[in-house]
Amino acid sequence: MPDFDALFSAAARVQPRAYAPYSRFRVGAALMADDGAIYAGCNVENAAYPVGSCAEAGAISAMIAGGGRSIRALLVLGEGEALVTPCGACRQRIREFAAPETPVAIAGPEGIRAWFSLEALLPASFGPDNLPG
Repeated sequence: MPDFDALFSAAARVQPRAYAPYSRFRVGAALMADDGAIYAGCNVENAAYPVGSCAEAGAISAMIAGGGRSIRALLVLGEGEALVTPCGACRQRIREFAAPETPVAIAGPEGIRAWFSLEALLPASFGPDNLPG
């Protein structure tokens, strides 16, 4: 089982660094890669809203830049009372690098609130294995 305490700590370290001047809603994410390394990311907004970047996308970019190639586990840390699950676009980004059974933890400031598999978040998904070659 991946070390979700370490993932929570990594996400909590970067969440306050999020650039969220418009929504004021900071999100941190951390993932464990195939080599056991942990990569984190935070959301980065932009005045032109559609071109912002989610925390999960930042963590995935850090993983690729660091040499990782697949996600073994992921944690998303949000604010407020509601669960902060990955958006639809990030669910597809995660699917590019993770298997349907990959565990995804959703956390708030106090700790982990819910557990999902990627399959539960993105059922009957389209991924790299759907393409020939």
